[in-house]
Amino acid sequence: MTPPRAESTEHPQAGKSGPRGGRPRDPAVDEAIILATRRRLVTDGYTRMALGDIAADAGVTRPTLYRRWPGKLELVIDALDYGFRAQTAATPEFPFDDLTPRQAFTEAIRRVDPCYDNPDAIVLQGGFISEADRVPELLAHVVERAVEPRVSRVEHVLRHLIDRGAVRSGIDTRTIATMVFGAYFGAFLRGDDAATRSGLADKMTATLWPALATDIHH
Repeated sequence: MTPPRAESTEHPQAGKSGPRGGRPRDPAVDEAIILATRRRLVTDGYTRMALGDIAADAGVTRPTLYRRWPGKLELVIDALDYGFRAQTAATPEFPFDDLTPRQAFTEAIRRVDPCYDNPDAIVLQGGFISEADRVPELLAHVVERAVEPRVSRVEHVLRHLIDRGAVRSGIDTRTIATMVFGAYFGAFLRGDDAATRSGLADKMTATLWPALATDIHH
């Protein structure tokens, strides 16, 4: 059994939503703009980031940027998708069949960490939450492409462990999956650094596994 991957399986490709027709687009220019956008999202946030700054960072003119993307929202969504595809391509398959039930649960918790592939993910997602009233499309996109697949993968692992008889039937897999995802935000907000958060999966397993497992020794 192989749990679903956290994001799209497409290979990284910049600028998917830009206009069609005209001269062939230079992929290197597209990528430079996308990477500049991703950096500005982290340093400035969506509201304060300016297309002029992105163009300057990428070494292009504003008309060059606007020929590819009609506005900031479309550019940011493409920049997010670029990251999702790159993360998926770089993430190894879930080694479920090589793990004990407890190890599989721990690995599922480890991979639900928003920062598993991208150390800036919690900062970015927190920014999109703060922008939800003004630009709800951004948060909805992140939930669909990054959050929901990760939470669903934890549920998928738990259901498989239930089918194997390793985890008690009747547990609320959705609540457990949501809880372990939220624990990473809680650790970030209380000031835990990345090294401390890296041990969170083992701590959550130690706390939750005795209540979930049919045999806590496996």
